[in-house]
Amino acid sequence: MKNLSFMLLILTLSLSSGCSWLGWGDDEQAEEDTAGFTERNFYDKIQSSLNASNWSVAISNLQLLESQFPFGKYAEQGQLELIYAQYKSGDYESSIASADRFVRLHPQHPNVDYAFYVKGLSEISQTGGFFDSFMPTDNSMRDIGTARGAFTTLSELLSRFPESPYADDARKRLVSLRNRLARAEIHVANYYFTRGAYLAAATRGRYVVENFQQSPAVPDGLAVTAQAYYMLDMRELADNSVKVLAANYPEHPALDEDGQFDFDQRLIGNEDTFLDKLSFGLLKRIKPPAFDTRTIYDKATREAALISGEAAGTIFGMKTATAIAVGVLGGAAIANGGGSSSSDGGDGTTGTTTTNTGTTGTGGSGTTGTTGTTGT
Repeated sequence: MKNLSFMLLILTLSLSSGCSWLGWGDDEQAEEDTAGFTERNFYDKIQSSLNASNWSVAISNLQLLESQFPFGKYAEQGQLELIYAQYKSGDYESSIASADRFVRLHPQHPNVDYAFYVKGLSEISQTGGFFDSFMPTDNSMRDIGTARGAFTTLSELLSRFPESPYADDARKRLVSLRNRLARAEIHVANYYFTRGAYLAAATRGRYVVENFQQSPAVPDGLAVTAQAYYMLDMRELADNSVKVLAANYPEHPALDEDGQFDFDQRLIGNEDTFLDKLSFGLLKRIKPPAFDTRTIYDKATREAALISGEAAGTIFGMKTATAIAVGVLGGAAIANGGGSSSSDGGDGTTGTTTTNTGTTGTGGSGTTGTTGTTGT
């Protein structure tokens, strides 16, 4: 019995020291350290933590500041800096929630545009992954729900605060997000080709052409619609799409020297699989259509390929492109997906719109207030 009591005592001491070693109980210690602090003391300590990039301590003290001085001199500024600290610590969900709360409580605050901006940055960061910092990844292949949310947030920032100091960077990020959303639609269309859902693929291609004009995905959107209409035996609609593609993007690899669309060509995924090689081609499957010409039309992808030495084929220079006529692809109503159209699309009209691509901006972020600036 005595030995059992002694063992329990040792186990209790071990657990207590283990909790301390793991950092449990730090909140209680932080509260003891800030006992008797004035609002100014709190704020000075918070600034020291932010300047030292000690985000966890800064977040704890910012929350304590708000709970103890909810109507104090630094309350609103502290809420802004909490949004920033949570963003920098990688707690994007909390940063978004704090930004929404600030906008709801202080819609007329002079720095409410900053809350929108950091919320947009947090939503953009959510679209990334752990391996993005170590190897090249394709964000457009991932779920684009958060990208849509970031696009909405930054669009609201620009519509409400066009003269904001964060407006220029927000515009650059919107271009990047828009290009990503358009490319995601092309990926979905390529998947529909593999499933034989040609009508769904045509719908995705039309959506890109109609809603993402001047994005690098428009050439592939036209190619998708041409291929899908061809496979649905809607030859006139397919020819209309080919005419617009040839008039605006004659260097598209799906077109031959005479501007004719090669409906049997497979631009990507055309290599033999292991099963093809093992069966000496006897079990070779016909590859479904797929389109991805970012190395030609997307400036960011083209530059990345040149830097990494992975550019495939000849890089074509982008030239002034004529505007896409939405009526060409949107004028046909498909009845029951049955392979015929109730009306024909018209010919494409030309314009003088210059194709514009953009990359993510590198503008920093920082909270502004009456007591200084915290930034990166």
